[in-house]
Amino acid sequence: MRRALIAAVIVVTCGWSSARAADAAFTQFIASLWPEAQAAGVSRATFEQETRGLEPDYKLPDLILPGRPATGAPSQAEFVQVPADYVRDASIARLAGEGQRLLQKYRPALTEIEKTSGVPATVMLAIWGRETDYGRYTLPYDLVRVLATQAYVGRRKDTYRNEFILSLKILGEGVVTRKDMRSSWAGATGLTQFLPSEYYKHGVDFDRDGRIDIWHSVPDALASAAQQLVNKGWQSGVRWAYEVQAPAKVDCTTGVPEVTKPISQWLREGFVPVRGQKLSAAEQAQPASLLQPEGIYGPSFLTTKNYFVIKEYNFSDLYVLFVGHLSDRMTSPLPFATPWSASKQLRTRDVETMQRGLTRAGLYKDKIDGKAGMQTRAALGAYQKSAGLKVDCWPSEEVLRSIEAAR
Repeated sequence: MRRALIAAVIVVTCGWSSARAADAAFTQFIASLWPEAQAAGVSRATFEQETRGLEPDYKLPDLILPGRPATGAPSQAEFVQVPADYVRDASIARLAGEGQRLLQKYRPALTEIEKTSGVPATVMLAIWGRETDYGRYTLPYDLVRVLATQAYVGRRKDTYRNEFILSLKILGEGVVTRKDMRSSWAGATGLTQFLPSEYYKHGVDFDRDGRIDIWHSVPDALASAAQQLVNKGWQSGVRWAYEVQAPAKVDCTTGVPEVTKPISQWLREGFVPVRGQKLSAAEQAQPASLLQPEGIYGPSFLTTKNYFVIKEYNFSDLYVLFVGHLSDRMTSPLPFATPWSASKQLRTRDVETMQRGLTRAGLYKDKIDGKAGMQTRAALGAYQKSAGLKVDCWPSEEVLRSIEAAR
């Protein structure tokens, strides 16, 4: 009994000592950033005030901790849910209803922002709705602590090193308090979710009060979101996508950004706009890519340049579909013409297995991330063709077994 007690004390003491050593190293790391912070315009007073007593949060995802497996990024909903679960009609309808109310409440500001940026008011509101439920969602993390931890032991240390310093600069400018500067685990903050670097690149003081406040000023947050889209190439007067009925023998492997044709050519190949929608000559001249989020199942879309601009805001096809569709639903009550199917996506590690197999076969050249995005779906379709399987461009148990058997 006594030996067990002594052993337990030793374990606890060693663990406590290791933690103290780790925290001391973290403190030294933060202190070493002062010259960079100073060069960025952070005052010594701000640096000391915001870093005094700062501790890392080792429970965050996407960290590489010595002696422990890499935590990996969390399974964000847009990457692990099937479309029917992510673009849920009840959620879209609720947010669209609130968006219509906010469209009236902020009409003067939205009209001016839309006039100067070319970004529709409904798109700005849809981003706000998706990111923070129009400000109702309370972000769970302290931004400074998140960025400091990610800069210290994250997968993208250099990126977060700069973001951490810029967060101190924002605090030093007195735009927002530390208490109100909450964030996601990845360091996005504000009503429309900006990294600190994005705040400085795209932030707009729309209400002209002398500061860019994306935490409390709705006009500033919406104008900043619109400016980010503009800076990334938004084209005024162009829709984000058109829902279409695909021909029966559609080649789903062409659903990649690299395959771009004028919409008129897609129409000649048998794609038909849903609900009898007639496209103007200008619309038909627009270049577009095919998107089939569920392979040959569920809705099909012809995506424009603006689709990919929204995707730069959040790199997920389902995110863009959510934002684009929510934007449309603020002016029309109609859901997608083609319903989502009851597809089931495999576990992340199974999709990773597929991606490795597709890479070995020379069909896939993107990263191994366990996400069934455009490139993965197209590569799966190419594999299905070569293996004599049904070509549906969707990860399934059948395809997984075939790829594993071919090793």
